[in-house]
Amino acid sequence: MNAISSEKIESNPTEVDSNLAAVSEVEAGIRDFVRNDIAYLRRPAPGSSVTTTTEANVKLEPSTEATVNNVNSLIQRVAGTSLAEIENLVTELEALRDLLHAEGQRVQREISGYAQLSQAAMKSTRMIADNVAQWKRTAENLRND
Repeated sequence: MNAISSEKIESNPTEVDSNLAAVSEVEAGIRDFVRNDIAYLRRPAPGSSVTTTTEANVKLEPSTEATVNNVNSLIQRVAGTSLAEIENLVTELEALRDLLHAEGQRVQREISGYAQLSQAAMKSTRMIADNVAQWKRTAENLRND
């Protein structure tokens, strides 16, 4: 195990102070950079009068307009892919709906056909049973005579 001795920590307080000062200086530089970079977004463009809050009435500086266009283009590309996928899914779902509708109609026709066939089979069976019953009666009458 590597342990830092307390002598090293106590012997370099000036080095720690200089590191903290450097970190603070870098943080201050970053803060200033960010403030200067986005400050143009907060103040209105010179010569433009903003009377309403709608975007149509706001005149942007060329660099701001380019940034906005870049952001809009990025959003359109990202959203475009999603919208295309959603449209494909909607198309597939519509095709599936049509397929299910057609299959439902086909199943109904087949069930109707089976019902008609079943009724015809029942009628035929009754006719055969009635004929067989008549033959039995006729055969019994002939035997009894």
